[in-house]
Amino acid sequence: MDVVPDGLATVDKIFNLRQEAEKYLFTCYSYMPRLGDLRRNAAFLAGDEMWVPDNRENGDYFALEIALGRQRVANPYYDVWQGEYQGGLPFDGSEIWDGIRHCNIFIENMSDPNNVPDITDTERERWIAEAKFLKAYYHFYLMRHYGAIPIIKENVSVDAPTPAFDLPRDPYDEGINYIVELLDEAAAVLPPVIADINTEYGRITSVIARSLKARVLVTAASPLYNGNPDLSVVINNDGTPLYNTTFEANKWQIAADAAKEAIDAAEAAGLRLYEFNEALTGFDLTDTTVTKLSIRNAITDPESLEIIWPNTQSLTNGADGLQASAMAPLEVGHNTRVARKVISPTITMAKLFYTDNGVPITEDKAYDFNDILELREAQPDERYNIEEGYRTSRLNFDREPRFYADLGFDGSMWYKRDALGDETKWHIEGKFGDYSGSDHPFFFNETGYYCKKLVNWRMTFSNDGGTFETYAWPEMRLADLYLLYAEALNEVSGPSQEVYSYLDQIRERAGLDGVVESWAAHSNNPNKPTTQEGLRSIIQQERMIELAFEGQRYWDLLRWKRAVQEFNDNVQGWNIKGDDEASYYQIRTIHLQNFISPRDYFWPLSETSLIRNTNLVQNPGW
Repeated sequence: MDVVPDGLATVDKIFNLRQEAEKYLFTCYSYMPRLGDLRRNAAFLAGDEMWVPDNRENGDYFALEIALGRQRVANPYYDVWQGEYQGGLPFDGSEIWDGIRHCNIFIENMSDPNNVPDITDTERERWIAEAKFLKAYYHFYLMRHYGAIPIIKENVSVDAPTPAFDLPRDPYDEGINYIVELLDEAAAVLPPVIADINTEYGRITSVIARSLKARVLVTAASPLYNGNPDLSVVINNDGTPLYNTTFEANKWQIAADAAKEAIDAAEAAGLRLYEFNEALTGFDLTDTTVTKLSIRNAITDPESLEIIWPNTQSLTNGADGLQASAMAPLEVGHNTRVARKVISPTITMAKLFYTDNGVPITEDKAYDFNDILELREAQPDERYNIEEGYRTSRLNFDREPRFYADLGFDGSMWYKRDALGDETKWHIEGKFGDYSGSDHPFFFNETGYYCKKLVNWRMTFSNDGGTFETYAWPEMRLADLYLLYAEALNEVSGPSQEVYSYLDQIRERAGLDGVVESWAAHSNNPNKPTTQEGLRSIIQQERMIELAFEGQRYWDLLRWKRAVQEFNDNVQGWNIKGDDEASYYQIRTIHLQNFISPRDYFWPLSETSLIRNTNLVQNPGW
């Protein structure tokens, strides 16, 4: 998207012509966070989901500094407020507040019918709606990091006296209400689908607006914000409390209604859970491989009808892009520049996935996962997940299809399109000195687990490197919406057939039986899905599995107020320096996290921001 060109001296000139006004709208879009960038998405590395080598040759990852417990008030890491330390959008020095200001300028000028005379009324309304959506999203993006913020409904005039710029933080619920108001106004005008994907792919639709509204309201209804006594100390200088610390059950009902509205709109627009179409390939693939491709391609296929919101400002290809960071060499000679393998899921994540019976490894009556140092040899009927005859950890056997679709490990299969049939395919050999191992000086895997989920299956190696199928980062997909609705509905009225239905649709795509059937037949806690508390636990685990490595786990654990438990554990992997079974299959502690509550639930405002604006108050603990 082209942005405002050089040479346009004043706003008046910009809004004289349709062509220049459209470029200004694209300026508003240009502040979209690059969440498909390993360095620009704090949720990838600030928690316990994945790790990367902590070395400067491999690049700075300032979100990793947060996971390492090094966040600070002076020059905070990943400073979204001031656009510094990889918090800038789209680059450092670019503040998201600038994006909000541009949206306000656009809305104000396009709302004047005397401006841009060469535009239709329908187009004018649509463009204003897009700017309103972006303005709402940028406010919500800030609120995810900082909680309550100043809400910029209108720009302060540049001629205003200095005190006019020193805005206090507005109460959190007021900010949420304003965001929802903008999203409702946008959804009422925007088209449900993009008609011309060649010229408008990535622009906002009414389905995107309704889906973001669901996410916003579920967040606001969650324990971090709904009745959290820890936030009673956050008060403006004039005595205004920034959070309502009384729990309001109705917030969950409002969130459930919004999620159902978004689901209905998405399905009416033709969106559905992705299923891989084997017939289009010409290959004879097993059901095992087809199921895994349905899981992987749900987010990496650029034509996936599950993607609600593709962020075309954030692509995942390129020699230093997200896919290259996740890809592993699959034979001797594969270029490590395009197969860097640095994205390293933790053992915590490997344990999170269900067994092949569809229940947690700690609950399955048929299996014992207590000793993950035990090694087993893959049998012929396991050869589509693990190389036949290969010995690997007991943890890697008897797991659900999403485990094998999302994760690679020593001995695991990695199916790509250029392997043709799935009897002729690659597997990982990950011990030190092996072709997928961690003997590179700075492009190495930290944990012994690899992130297959983020790599499109059409990736190919070549003599001079390799190529990746480009896909726009999926900001939101239908499975996410189903899980938000199931969560909100369970909080409203507890277990019901409707809650089970939306969970089971996702599980069916993942090759699993329904929740009630799986727990009744295989869990040592068979009644778990029948209670609100038990089903809440199931929904949360289902969400963390289905959306693993998509930048959702971090924010979910914060809003559920579970981060203090989850982020105070060891970050662990296998001993990547081991060159044989005995030395490699030892648990290695990479880092002991230290999450302090309530401080670390919110980003700190920098000392500079507090000095510049004395009406701002700091977040608790900082």
